Amino acid sequence: MLTFREYGTTGHRVVVLHGGPGAPGSAASLAKDLAKHFRVIEPHQRGSGGEPLTVAQPLTVARHVADLQDLIDDWCEGERPALVGHSWGAMLALAHAAAHPRAVGAIALVGCGTFDAASRARMNGTLSERIPEVLRERLNRLSDEIPDPDARLATLVRLLLPSYSHRLLREGLDDMACDARAHDETWGDMLRLQDEGFFPAAFAAIKAPVLMLHGEVDPHPGGMIRDRLRTFIPHLGYHELSRCGHYPWLEAKARDRFLGILRGWLKKKSGT
Repeated sequence: MLTFREYGTTGHRVVVLHGGPGAPGSAASLAKDLAKHFRVIEPHQRGSGGEPLTVAQPLTVARHVADLQDLIDDWCEGERPALVGHSWGAMLALAHAAAHPRAVGAIALVGCGTFDAASRARMNGTLSERIPEVLRERLNRLSDEIPDPDARLATLVRLLLPSYSHRLLREGLDDMACDARAHDETWGDMLRLQDEGFFPAAFAAIKAPVLMLHGEVDPHPGGMIRDRLRTFIPHLGYHELSRCGHYPWLEAKARDRFLGILRGWLKKKSGT
């Protein structure tokens, strides 16, 4: 059973999925923001568990999808929850809904990750342009300065946060932990599934309403990701937020607009 945190006591059930992969807690403040209007659960996705590579089975997208469905079965009491996924969590929400199209009522994608090499190349190019030389030099030294892979990944996320953002209200990632092995195994499997053509083609099975919320400053190329997904999810809605990066609920100029759109859409689609 996954560990999770619950927020709120009334309203439709909403599952908030963190990013990474392997960054539990990174969406905690988003879950708290939704708790005034919904019953929210924030699962911490399965980690590497610290077992030797020769003992543990590598993490897969299918394992995360199965874990999420088990959680929905146990927590939702027959109700079809909305999934709100951030970054990798948005990708997991789509993967789950493709495998279990009748299990969820609505899907909101926040700062969704990439599903093709062209989008990743655009994202990496944008990041390369934004990273100052002094930071680039620091990043090149990280492996020597921080031998522990989990601590190194956490430091990398924090160092790159300004390059992913417009103007943050606060750090907002204080609850985040990092699991580098879980990240590498899960992301490697996602890339494999894309290379084999399974994703995003499998998303054609999704019938639930889907809304993509994306910051215009987010280095993930929102328009390219949207167009790729719409090939298989023609009913995908898209809203781009100005003066907003990868963490809309933390952005000074976009937070209120983002939360207003997301809450209103979730209420409408959940019938509350």
